[in-house]
Amino acid sequence: MAKIEQIAKKSDAARLSRRNFLMTAAGGGLMFGFARKAGAAVTLPSPMPPEAAFEPNIWCAIAPDGAINVNIVRAEMGQHVGTALARIIADEMDASWDKIKITEVDTAPKWAGKYVTGGSWSVWDTWDTFRQAGAAARSVMLEEGAKLLGTTPERCTVSESVVSAGGKSVSFGDIVARAKPTRTFTPEDMAKLPLKPVADRRLISKPVPALDIPDKTTGKAIYGIDVKLDGMLYGRPKMPPTRYASKVVSVDDSAAKKIPGYERYVVLDDPSGIVPGWVVALAKTYPAAIRAADALKVQWNPGPTIHVSEADIIEHGRKLTLNPKNGACVFNDKGVDEALAIHPNQVFERSYTCASVAHYQLEPVNAVARHIDGMWEIHTGNQWQSLILPQLAKSLQVPEEQVVMRTYMLGGGFGRRLNGDYCIPAALASKAIGGAPVKLILTRSDDMELDSIRSPSFQNIKVALDNDRKKITTMDYVAVAGWPTQVMAPAFLATAEDGKKYDPFAIAGADHWYDTGPTRVRAVSNDLANATFRPGWLRSVSAGWTPWALECFLDEVAHSTKQDPLEFRLSMFTAQGRNAGQAPNSVGGAKRQAAVLQRLADKIGYGKEQLPDDTAIGIATSFGQERGMPTWTAGAAQVHVDRKTGVVTCQKLWLVLDAGIIVDPGGALAQTEGAALWGLSMAMFEGTEIVDGTIKDRNLNTYTPLRLPDVPEMDIEFVQNTEKPTGLGEPGVTVVAPAIGNAIFNAVGVRLRHLPMRPADVRRELQQHPR
Repeated sequence: MAKIEQIAKKSDAARLSRRNFLMTAAGGGLMFGFARKAGAAVTLPSPMPPEAAFEPNIWCAIAPDGAINVNIVRAEMGQHVGTALARIIADEMDASWDKIKITEVDTAPKWAGKYVTGGSWSVWDTWDTFRQAGAAARSVMLEEGAKLLGTTPERCTVSESVVSAGGKSVSFGDIVARAKPTRTFTPEDMAKLPLKPVADRRLISKPVPALDIPDKTTGKAIYGIDVKLDGMLYGRPKMPPTRYASKVVSVDDSAAKKIPGYERYVVLDDPSGIVPGWVVALAKTYPAAIRAADALKVQWNPGPTIHVSEADIIEHGRKLTLNPKNGACVFNDKGVDEALAIHPNQVFERSYTCASVAHYQLEPVNAVARHIDGMWEIHTGNQWQSLILPQLAKSLQVPEEQVVMRTYMLGGGFGRRLNGDYCIPAALASKAIGGAPVKLILTRSDDMELDSIRSPSFQNIKVALDNDRKKITTMDYVAVAGWPTQVMAPAFLATAEDGKKYDPFAIAGADHWYDTGPTRVRAVSNDLANATFRPGWLRSVSAGWTPWALECFLDEVAHSTKQDPLEFRLSMFTAQGRNAGQAPNSVGGAKRQAAVLQRLADKIGYGKEQLPDDTAIGIATSFGQERGMPTWTAGAAQVHVDRKTGVVTCQKLWLVLDAGIIVDPGGALAQTEGAALWGLSMAMFEGTEIVDGTIKDRNLNTYTPLRLPDVPEMDIEFVQNTEKPTGLGEPGVTVVAPAIGNAIFNAVGVRLRHLPMRPADVRRELQQHPR
């Protein structure tokens, strides 16, 4: 272990001309340099609206033919984000939905810092901006339309992209063609514009056709893995035995040379340190590249984490929590230690651990890179272009202005493609052969090995109870894990109440809305995890494991003090102090969380259910994704436990969510269903471990996510109100695991404190604690 503590602390092809360059993709063509468009009617993309189009701001443009383009800076990975966002502008503009088209933009300077898709932020972060952008466009159409109709704006109405007055009308397209408006609006201008009242909305919260479905259905949609460039070589990596600090000693490609199509190998030189020790096999076809990489014989000097295990990381985390000086205090109320010391016999304490979890998105990570006309082009699907661009520039040793990313649909992301590390080996391989295009695709096993996994974690929760052992008088909560933001985006670390920096995505969910008296919530970075692998953001991030510990813990406290778990929770939602909430994101505070929990209880007939033996329902509540933009969530799970095998069958899930205005009802339901099933998968099935410094499971033969036969019945309800919309991509994950854990206890009386909860764990606990 001393060794582990020490490790933790250290922690020539010719260029193609633009003229002869051609990019093609399966099911459709794409002209060079143009952002891919996806919409109800997709044509060959254009890098910008036609010259005659009217652009009141950077977010939308109206063409003389009436087509309205909406620029999207969010990645499309199956969630129909363009449909959700475009309708915000279209509704405020009073535009006709069948005129709307969407364009996912590339990394032009005007989009700098704006392109990020994660944290369930897309609708929440875009809501105000897009409403204002739509209002700006509408105001000009109204003013110019009124002039063409010979009247004043006050006497006109706008509907379905048409301005009308006195029996006459003029379309948006005709207004642009005839009036040729040029007025533009700054963000400050747009913020002053009046916005529609709720009663006048026609598209928000109403069913509309999704703009991306036709192309996905016909195969016209283009994903990163579809991209082809003229003269392109294919690459597959041979990855080192440790994520960091491995060095190539020798490479023998004599066997690879016998494979038809094999060209050469390159040893990557990465100044950024993100992919050290990589060797890439290059070939004329991808099958040849796969075989060649397997045939390469590489010797490395591995990094110091070569013998680190998952157990080492969790134990190291446990030790870190013992020192109160470690970490940052997100809540840091006075009197916690004093309250714990007053009645030591009234202290209740438990620890919880979670395994590593992989993303395992459908489309393995990939990127195409090439150098042309002094620019490095990276063609890929990515969730956070603003993050990887400076890292690419550092790796290539060029100014950031000389790197551009072309955007494509993602075949699944779930946070994996927030980290664009897979772009770097493609770029470096291209650089090694003089800038000619290289398409690097990781096989499924490669993808798993490189994955930015959700870190294993350790949590300890300690509370003091009053003299009647009915009320929590203080809480001390500490969670330790690898910190993805610290490793990949340290500028986004938050500042805690004690002035220290912390990763908000490694503690969110623990910063709860319960009134627990003086409360301390401490986030600790596991430096050994950070040194062993590249911790990643995975769907629901820390809120996928902190509510599991907190909500199972509160159930434990309730049962040990002979209190009803529902009433015990509701009694702590006082909505006082920091839990009162504030405008615009958390209006109502803890009272809204109490409301979804009570609604859930009513739905399931809480306390009245009559179920077979070894079958029970458990409840949980949270506010995923983040405290600053809470989606109030309550969930229940009905499970049956087979005492002989330990197999737990989840029979039904109920979720009630308050996410403010539901902008896209179909998308909201689909995302919540998917999130709930993801939560179920992580609760009972999937999870891997670190063995000898790297991830153990490399394919679906041993890594076992949820299968179709295990999908339960689901009942999902959204609370209807007019509060600002928050996120829905991830909150459905948060309550599923604790609800299942609590249901297992209610069914057979055993308490599981490690995720995933597998049959062997249930059998062991039943043997040790028979009821």
